[in-house]
Amino acid sequence: MERILVINPGSTSTKISVFEDRENILTESVHHDAPELGAFKTVNDQVPMRKQVTLDILKRHGLDITDITVIAARGGNQYPVEAGVYKVDDRLYADTRDEKGGSDHPAKLGTMIAYEFTKEYGIPAYMVDPTNVDEMKDVARITGIKGVYRNSQLHALNHRAVAFTYAKEVGKSYEDLRLVVAHIDGGITIAAHENGKIADVNVGSGGDGAFAPSRIGSTPVLQIINLIENGTSIDELKRLCSRQGGLASHFGTNDADKILAMIDSGDKYAKLVWDAMIYQTAKYIGEMAVSLKGNVDAILLTGGLVRFPQIVDTIKDMCGFIAPIKAYPGEFEQEALAHSILRVIEGKQEAKTYTGKPVWTEWDFVK
Repeated sequence: MERILVINPGSTSTKISVFEDRENILTESVHHDAPELGAFKTVNDQVPMRKQVTLDILKRHGLDITDITVIAARGGNQYPVEAGVYKVDDRLYADTRDEKGGSDHPAKLGTMIAYEFTKEYGIPAYMVDPTNVDEMKDVARITGIKGVYRNSQLHALNHRAVAFTYAKEVGKSYEDLRLVVAHIDGGITIAAHENGKIADVNVGSGGDGAFAPSRIGSTPVLQIINLIENGTSIDELKRLCSRQGGLASHFGTNDADKILAMIDSGDKYAKLVWDAMIYQTAKYIGEMAVSLKGNVDAILLTGGLVRFPQIVDTIKDMCGFIAPIKAYPGEFEQEALAHSILRVIEGKQEAKTYTGKPVWTEWDFVK
């Protein structure tokens, strides 16, 4: 029997699970509000705190890290890679720590914490479908500035898990479907899944797409320049992009329940901002439908905020003309992480070795 520790840090939470083979015996999530995370200058600085949260959860349930036989970790911030399972090793850890992928996203903490447990206790660890899985089509990379390219930053793990779940439900292969998947939670990423590849996606933690509980989303560049000229530092802007923007910037909290309580009490500004977040989410779903030329088999909604009926109903009202819409409240990341590792252990899937090279580099015909 394999006892698998799943480590899944997000922009607003640390979620861990323990599986005994395919049986989930423990799942617990600890929420981190914006003021708590704002005390850390960088995501790397959060490692000791998030690691201790992991150990504390295990202890509360009568478990110890030495009871674990293998670790499945969320990841990101290393050089972009193709989808799959990767063994956590020195090179992967170093490039994750050093943000070779160019984005300071909390998902990286999964790889970093897993690496520390591997070094301290000899437990093998794997990273699965990190946040910068990059399968974008070439035309989606170009921006209006030569040498500046859009990159792939998304909740790849949950995107793919939900897409595979839907494919199984309709009796088709993921590779045969054209889907728009929207992960709506602390960050919002919306992608065009085209015949088994994530062909286009907003740069979730890079100031692109809908604003979210913790992210600024697309913001006019001249407004950003004004902020810099008025004293906002580059470090502050980076934090706004990944963990202190969006609802956190407007209200000092990224907790959706608190925002809804404000709306229920009659706060008109809170309602306007909340409605704008949903409006922008629907708008970018339409954008990704265009990427698929309107030939969309289904729109899949997932993530923690999909538990709110208003979000689902508004998106259905705005986007229902495009394709059927199906909601998967919450996320399927814990199972996806654990089951991917089991397939490797059982010899049904091969673990890849991280090469330390990006899966895409600038085309050789660019001069």
